[in-house]
Amino acid sequence: SQHVESLYKYAKLHFECGNYGQVEAGGQMGAAEFLPIYRMLTSEPTGDKALSSLWGKLAAEVLLEKWDDATSDLTELRNTIDTRSFPSPLQQLQQRTWLIHWSLFVHFKPSASTQPNADSLSQAIDLFFSDKYLQTIQTTCPHVLRYLTTAVITCPRRRNVLNDLVRVIQQEQNTYKDPITEFVECLLINFDFDSAQEKLRQCEQVLSNDYFLQSLKEDFISNARLFIFETYCRIHQCIDINMLADKLNMEKEKAEVWIVNLIRNARLDAKIDSEKHHVIMGNTKPSVYQQVTTKTKSLCFRSYVLGGNFNKQRQKYTEGEEG
Repeated sequence: SQHVESLYKYAKLHFECGNYGQVEAGGQMGAAEFLPIYRMLTSEPTGDKALSSLWGKLAAEVLLEKWDDATSDLTELRNTIDTRSFPSPLQQLQQRTWLIHWSLFVHFKPSASTQPNADSLSQAIDLFFSDKYLQTIQTTCPHVLRYLTTAVITCPRRRNVLNDLVRVIQQEQNTYKDPITEFVECLLINFDFDSAQEKLRQCEQVLSNDYFLQSLKEDFISNARLFIFETYCRIHQCIDINMLADKLNMEKEKAEVWIVNLIRNARLDAKIDSEKHHVIMGNTKPSVYQQVTTKTKSLCFRSYVLGGNFNKQRQKYTEGEEG
């Protein structure tokens, strides 16, 4: 037991000295390698030091930019926090708050060489919208709504949670707001397109200055313009391109090319009157089949992620039984 505790101190020393672990195979071992060994050998696998070692391993993997390992650590930490018995609910709330903030490094990947992909953003959305963690965001860290909103807007296949996002933003509008959440409020709650246009301009500056969101700036602006266009088209049948370009904060020529490509790629029921510079929308409504497909298209991916996490846990359990 004494040797095991010495291993914990040794691993902690490596972390504090900046030796986080192997950058590549065969390199010098560090905290990321020693901390899992301590967790396997300790006689108190649910104790405070075991939990601290798991936090230390996550931090080391993030600093080494080993994102696959960091994602696994994040999942294991979440399971530990949700199932572990804490002395008080306040401590469990604090642990969930820490997990939410550390997940920004994993899911939004602020490294200049790495850009978050749709799967990673979708995992962040699932985490933030789970009941316990959404309650944590609303209780201790409503500023995380900026990242949740950005993820939902930037990830088109997660339109299924848009109504939930609008509901949460409405609930927290007196607690927290910034140009990104206000953009959604202006566009999807108040249908104030002029204010939404102004907020979109402010969003560009916010995204440029945010450590986690810089790499998502172009995707966010593009998808935000798509939201404006779609929302405007729902309530107007004939749209002036010059006016729409102003709403989208684009030049007239670029806006016309953008609209043409959007109609072609999205197969919208619309046509352009070049003489009058108008977009004329059709009256078709989505069929019941399309509505069901839209609401269920993310189930396959979520089932795949759930199955993958289950297999990982089963494999760890089997290895533990054999050991």
